[in-house]
Amino acid sequence: MPSIVKQRFALSLVSLFALASQAPAQAATEDAKPAAAPATTMTANVTLASQYISRGFRQTWGKPALQGGFDIGHPSGFSAGVWMSTVSNRFIEDGTLEVDLYGGYTGTAGPIGYSALLYYYKYPGAEYHATGVSYDYGELSLGMTYKFFYAKYNSTYTKDFFGITNARGTGYLDVGANVDLGSGYTLNLHAGDGRVDGAGNDVWNWRDLKVGVSKAFDGGWAVSGAYTKAYGATNAYDAYTLGIPDSSGKVAVSNPAVGTFVVALTKTF
Repeated sequence: MPSIVKQRFALSLVSLFALASQAPAQAATEDAKPAAAPATTMTANVTLASQYISRGFRQTWGKPALQGGFDIGHPSGFSAGVWMSTVSNRFIEDGTLEVDLYGGYTGTAGPIGYSALLYYYKYPGAEYHATGVSYDYGELSLGMTYKFFYAKYNSTYTKDFFGITNARGTGYLDVGANVDLGSGYTLNLHAGDGRVDGAGNDVWNWRDLKVGVSKAFDGGWAVSGAYTKAYGATNAYDAYTLGIPDSSGKVAVSNPAVGTFVVALTKTF
């Protein structure tokens, strides 16, 4: 899942040219000069992960993932970005890439942070052939933060959700905390609850948990490690398969919700 856009502010320094006799006039000139406006920010990131886990599920079928994104933020609070990751065609039929497009507004009211963002998840060429349904879908995300706590709720606004048809209104609640441990370390805690809307689609409901630690270094580098696991409401995920043979000719079967430890190295520019 995508990064919150970081905003930076640039300050201009004005040189003082004054002789003792000219000081009052020079000071008046500087007082009249407006301060520089905060600048629009642009950041990029690239990640190498031992695998791609999204909402508790192993999107790369246990294989490593290459990920990256680009974000632009305006001082007003509006932002937009794109994030991409490799995925497995064993989990997403005919899919090898996920592209997340997002944009919206982030602001604060005293100690409370809030956000409203639109997401669209694109899986080029991917389709669940059994039903002819695309994996592409869109979500509205509303979020709040207080100190190191956060809560977000994503609701699907498209007809389909990740290969499941007639699932508009599918919701995902994400709550957790990112606790500063000092010296660049952060404790990352997350709990999620997913409810798939539509008649008969509740067999795909799930919950997931994550506990991890990240460490930031100078130069925009960061490493992270986390244990994550999903819990299906039914046994629908226990022997998940698209009926696609693996390299040995056997049909590839796995449990994408199984408990997994994942590590990642990230560089932000």
